[in-house]
Amino acid sequence: MKTISIASVLALASAAAAHYTFPSLVVDGTTTPAWVNVRKTNNYNTQAPVTDVTSPDFRCYDSETDPTAETITVAAGSQLGIMSDGTIYHPGVVNVYMANADGDADSFAGDGPVWFKVYQISAVTDGGSSISFPAEGVPGVSFTVPEALPTGQYLVRMEAIALHVASTFGGAQFYLSCGQVAVTGGGSGTPGPLVSIPGVYTGYEPGILININYPIPANYTQPGPDFLQPVWSG
Repeated sequence: MKTISIASVLALASAAAAHYTFPSLVVDGTTTPAWVNVRKTNNYNTQAPVTDVTSPDFRCYDSETDPTAETITVAAGSQLGIMSDGTIYHPGVVNVYMANADGDADSFAGDGPVWFKVYQISAVTDGGSSISFPAEGVPGVSFTVPEALPTGQYLVRMEAIALHVASTFGGAQFYLSCGQVAVTGGGSGTPGPLVSIPGVYTGYEPGILININYPIPANYTQPGPDFLQPVWSG
C-alpha cells in the first residue's frame, strides 16, 4: 500500500487553497450569491486556471458547465464589484473587460471584437529594485461603471493574471469569470478600443511572459488592447 505523508497532504491542500474563482458580483454594496449573476465556470470545483490564451475557454471558461445566469441591474456611474471565493492569492495583475450583449445577455456568446477594458490593477515597479502587486491578497475588485456607457445589457469579464510561474510560455495563470449586468441611466459614449477574446493576447506579451523574481523587472507593461488608452472610462 502506498503511504502518503502528512507533508504531502498539506502541500496538496496548500496548492488547492492557492487557486480561486470569481463567482459573485457586488451591486449596491451587496455581494450576490455565488453563480447567480455570474456564469458558472468549469473550475467551480477545481479552481484550476486557464493557461491557453487561444482557447475558447479564455473568454468565460464555461464550455463544460453550459451555464445560465441572472442579469442584475447596475446604474451607470455606480460601483460594481467582482468577488472571489477567497482572495487573489498569487502575485499578479487584474483586467476587467465588458461587452455589449446587443439586447440579451442570456444568449450572448461574446464572439468577435466586442470587448473593451474598463478597469485594471497593474504592478508597481521602481526601475529594478522591487516589484509589487496591489491586487495580491485582496478578496475582490470594484470599479466605477462609466457614466457614458450606453444603457443596455453587458457581459463583465474578470481576469486575474497570476505571474508567479510566468517565466516560460504558458506559465501565466488566468482566473476568469463572466457576470451579466443590465446598465441603466447610461450615456452616449462609444467604448473602445474593441478586441476579441480570445485574440486579445498571444501569450508572448511582456506582461504575460515574464520572470517577476530574477532579475527584478525594471518596469511592467500591463496586457491589454492599447497601452495609449488602456482603460475606457467614457
